[in-house]
Amino acid sequence: MEVDHDLVIVDEFDALAIEVKVPGKPAAPVPAPKQTPMPTPPPPRHASKPLWQQSQCPLAPLKPSANEKAKLNLKNMIQAEFDKDLIGKYPAKQHAQKVAKKLGVQSGLIFLPGQEEKNYEDSDMGPQFHQRRYFYYISGAAFPGASVTYDIARDHLILWITYVDPRNVLWYGRPLSADQCRAISNVDDVRYSSGLDKFLYTALSPGSTLFVLHPEQTPKLESTKGVVHIDTVKLRPAMDAARVVKTNYEIAMIRRANAISSGAHKAVMSRMRKITSEREVEAIFRGFCTAQGANHQAYPIIAGSGPNAATLHYDANNELLAGRQLLCLDAGAEWDCYASDITRTMPIGGKFTPEAGAIHSIVMRMQNECIQRIKPGVIFSTLHLHACIVAVTELLRLGILHNGTAAEIFNRGTVTAFFPHGLGHHVGLEVHDVSGPEKLLLGGSGVPKGRRGGVVGKREVMSAETLAVMYRDAVAQSASPTDKQRLEKNMVVTIEPGIYFCREYISSYFLDNPAHAKYINKAVLERYYPVGGVRIEDCILVTEDGYDNLTIAPKGEEMLSIINLD
Repeated sequence: MEVDHDLVIVDEFDALAIEVKVPGKPAAPVPAPKQTPMPTPPPPRHASKPLWQQSQCPLAPLKPSANEKAKLNLKNMIQAEFDKDLIGKYPAKQHAQKVAKKLGVQSGLIFLPGQEEKNYEDSDMGPQFHQRRYFYYISGAAFPGASVTYDIARDHLILWITYVDPRNVLWYGRPLSADQCRAISNVDDVRYSSGLDKFLYTALSPGSTLFVLHPEQTPKLESTKGVVHIDTVKLRPAMDAARVVKTNYEIAMIRRANAISSGAHKAVMSRMRKITSEREVEAIFRGFCTAQGANHQAYPIIAGSGPNAATLHYDANNELLAGRQLLCLDAGAEWDCYASDITRTMPIGGKFTPEAGAIHSIVMRMQNECIQRIKPGVIFSTLHLHACIVAVTELLRLGILHNGTAAEIFNRGTVTAFFPHGLGHHVGLEVHDVSGPEKLLLGGSGVPKGRRGGVVGKREVMSAETLAVMYRDAVAQSASPTDKQRLEKNMVVTIEPGIYFCREYISSYFLDNPAHAKYINKAVLERYYPVGGVRIEDCILVTEDGYDNLTIAPKGEEMLSIINLD
């Protein structure tokens, strides 16, 4: 049921208030929903001391002699996440049926080729093999040289694999047999690729349609019985729409990836006081994941210390930690092609400086309050606005922002100087997974053309102008709700607010612009540049009536207790 309402910004900026319009009666504000504690709560929002000054941990601290017990608990933590789901075969057939439903046709043949192994130019060596995600979605085959066909009318899914000469087994090992492929994926049949041409001739009757992702992926049709229509337009949006809501199997894979990655984050925390460089952080994280069977990272590990933490996709990971306040570790492994995406920001030396602790507390509040609002039907862009509201309020309290009310500063979009990216993204076969027909954050008419802030890969970038338009649309309700993506059950999204102090970015786009500069206190800001940046990120599953946090990496006081464990 759609309810006619207004979004109203209150000066205290604790939340977006909602005014419900009743015919014949003036709108009255509805109080912001009462905050409920998270499953693993940080200290209360209104604690007498900020997070970074609190010495008492809400959990029982481990004794100095409990290192081995801590390691055992880490293994138990991961195994508990694995045991939450009973895993069967990869649901390739179910995925193919979802795609056919989104295509909205009764007949036709879907053809997808898998990735081939490649070598670097002028070399007999190549990159680590990475399967095409669209192909994997309806095949479950993570090895090279395969292809898949799905006959929509017959509801028949075939995986086509390459015959491997026994001499190659000597060099590269034994490939999966046809029976082994059937055992791991619920395809209808597994055949050798040598028979694909004959199959296509038989399956493609005159006037039939062959659906492919890209023109260059069209198979060579030596001969056909008549005219065959090649459709290179409809398949990708149909697959995107199918992929955006996850099956139970996919959720289990994402949960496993998060469990291993959470353990790797905890492993870094446990050694944080002895680590001396960013490269050591990367080595510990990657080594832990590999030891647990997760050989692929979902994206390059980001281990940025000091000013490097203010670079969103920093991955050089080659500098020393000495003399710096924080380490921002953004890292997540894959499990069977499914991604995780986790960020924790840790104090170097075990204790937050006053400035770093204040920013960390703000980002914790931003994340906690947004996560608590997740449920089916919620428009994701309103969560981003709420995170920005918290940021504006708290930065005003610290004195970094000044010379205006919260509403004035928010209306200008100046907060994007410190929070320049979207609140989150979908997670699945890609770390920045597909979003379906609607963008998760920047909807259709809600943000005019030319004001969308831009996109980096699948990430939506937030400019000051874009945020200002989003804010005004939310208050005026000028954008149709149909233009905004609503959360649905079994979507998996990240909630990853951050506050950054990138001197070059802030100076060039905000301090040099009088419209923004008047709201930024340069003298106070200088004290915060050494902080670098703080980001906290979890993967959240949308459930039937709320959410399930798939990320079990410690944060808040639990994180500090692990870092400072003797």
